[in-house]
Amino acid sequence: MPFRSDRSYNDLPPPPAARDVETRDVLKACIEARVALADMRGAGMLIPNQAVLINSIPLLEAQASSEIENIVTTTDRLFRFANDPGERADPATKEALRYRTALHQGFLMLATRPVSTTMAVEICRTITGVALDIRSTAGTALVNDATGATVYTPPMGVDLLRQKLAEWERYIHDDATDPLIRMAIMHYQFEAIHPFADGNGRTGRILNLLFLVEQGLLDAPVLYLSRHIIRNRADYYRLLLRVTTDAEWQEWILYILRAVAETARWTKAKIESINDLLETTAQNVRERLPKIYSRELAELVFVQPYCRIGDVVEAGIAKRQSASVYLKALAKIGVLEERKAGRDKLFINPALLRILSDGPAQ
Repeated sequence: MPFRSDRSYNDLPPPPAARDVETRDVLKACIEARVALADMRGAGMLIPNQAVLINSIPLLEAQASSEIENIVTTTDRLFRFANDPGERADPATKEALRYRTALHQGFLMLATRPVSTTMAVEICRTITGVALDIRSTAGTALVNDATGATVYTPPMGVDLLRQKLAEWERYIHDDATDPLIRMAIMHYQFEAIHPFADGNGRTGRILNLLFLVEQGLLDAPVLYLSRHIIRNRADYYRLLLRVTTDAEWQEWILYILRAVAETARWTKAKIESINDLLETTAQNVRERLPKIYSRELAELVFVQPYCRIGDVVEAGIAKRQSASVYLKALAKIGVLEERKAGRDKLFINPALLRILSDGPAQ
């Protein structure tokens, strides 16, 4: 039966064979993306404390991926509430932070299991904060916001959805297509299956990063892939739909490969900027505050742009009173800025926060 946007797409075809998608243009773009990823990984290895990357880039990814679904918060609020959303964080910030948590949980799961339907369920539950499962009711029709017209209606029926997901899993792990091309195809297939009542887009984008880790193309999920998507959102949805309506795989795959290459280059520039700032800061503190200097202290204020006295204590660098003295001393020489937050004190690394903002690497 031909595709109709107002009918459940129960005849969703299986993923294509490698011979049908590995065109010259696609393979050329694939090589460029692999080179950019390798360069980014090399830059990441220069940072001695990997927590600097793992605690920062995934938060930017969480912000952008959530914004694609119109869940909007700011970089400042995300980092401020990263370790303690509590009652003061607004709902959008809490939801974006759940995305970060889901990404981290998925990364830990990879130690014992591959990317799978089970992993997708766990990730989606964390993102949404709801104990959901594969939907047993009709999928929510995707609607054009401007016209109100139905653009796509996903497959219906829990048995059919599980069958499609099993097919999706086999493709991920058994197909011989290049992993980067496979990621583009698996993302389309997951979004087309639309297995959950909510959270499909965000879950699918997390699975992209986890798949790249599983395939050895990333060491950790620190690729800010949603940055490209949020900046090219109209093309993202248009090309997804073109695969459905016209089986136009090449343009979709090229879009994802360009996203990987451009994001890897952007991330590499940010990593290099962070590393340069870290080394400059360490030297500055060593020269101006030799009595309190330690490499551990210099690195700690880069693990998060917002540092608390308790963070210094938990790191074993100093007891509470001394920790307060250390952070105030860093603020006095301009490395940090002190800010009151309720009954707590926050010490902000403003130069790091500028680098992590979505402007040119500084």
